[in-house]
Amino acid sequence: MTSSSVSLPAQRQAFLAGLAIAVVGAVLFSTKAIVAKLIYRYPVDAVTLIGFRMLFSLPFFAIVAIWHARRSPALSGSDRLRIVFLGLLGYYLSSFLDFLGLQYISAGLERLILFLTPSFVLLISVFFLHKKIGRLEWGALLVSYSGTVLVFLHDARTGGANVPLGGAFVLASAVTYAMYLLMSGELVRRVGPMRLVAYAMCVSSFACILQFLALKPIGMLVQPAPVYGLSLVNAVFCTVLPVFLTMIAVARIGAPTVSLTGMVGPVSTLFLGAWVLGEPITAIQLAGTALVLAGIYLLSKKKA
Repeated sequence: MTSSSVSLPAQRQAFLAGLAIAVVGAVLFSTKAIVAKLIYRYPVDAVTLIGFRMLFSLPFFAIVAIWHARRSPALSGSDRLRIVFLGLLGYYLSSFLDFLGLQYISAGLERLILFLTPSFVLLISVFFLHKKIGRLEWGALLVSYSGTVLVFLHDARTGGANVPLGGAFVLASAVTYAMYLLMSGELVRRVGPMRLVAYAMCVSSFACILQFLALKPIGMLVQPAPVYGLSLVNAVFCTVLPVFLTMIAVARIGAPTVSLTGMVGPVSTLFLGAWVLGEPITAIQLAGTALVLAGIYLLSKKKA
């Protein structure tokens, strides 16, 4: 028996373990929409929701940030400014817009719109960075956008007059996060993904907490017990764990494969929304979800 034949099962097990970690991370991250919907059943708005989320998340990210700060070379002044800007753009503004939108639209539609982020990265690259894309990419964009429009029109007819407003907020969230991804590319290579995420999340946490303190009376800190419990779940299981699980998975199986596992997000949100929130699953929603997944899959295959 050769050493290569012995190593193959071990390599497969390591790959499957990394794949499982990535899938769990994708599902947990998508679950934040479900938890947010549960929190909105109480007298809580987006400012309060995200303030509590980041208040409970901050200690975890601060520990990782301090650990990296002690063992890593000091950052330049320009890199520090970039991290502050990216933290405000990608994890503060994008998250805030997302939670604003969730007040008005279903969790399933929210996840579908956010899943278009890779296509926005591509479009920004085309129109602002003058990158060229082929017919396959344009076809993939058409397929994925048609799926989102299909679900959006369905929800607009059945979900009330505020669905367009909520959809616009979530769409803006996806665009701002796409900008964050494009702008963080060089910094990730220089600083490291885990260090960058920890620093950026600390910046975002401080911004969200300061926004809450500036806009809300201090009495809003007193909430029903379920709000604290759900906010802790939102922080630990829908924010901290998915971030670190995704980074661990990237280290094991690579970013392209991890990005493909993100496709379970819209599907898991659709069925979790039906199970936990009672959101209906219709043939139109299933068809739209399938179109979005097909379009993003084509984009990811071409990119790979």
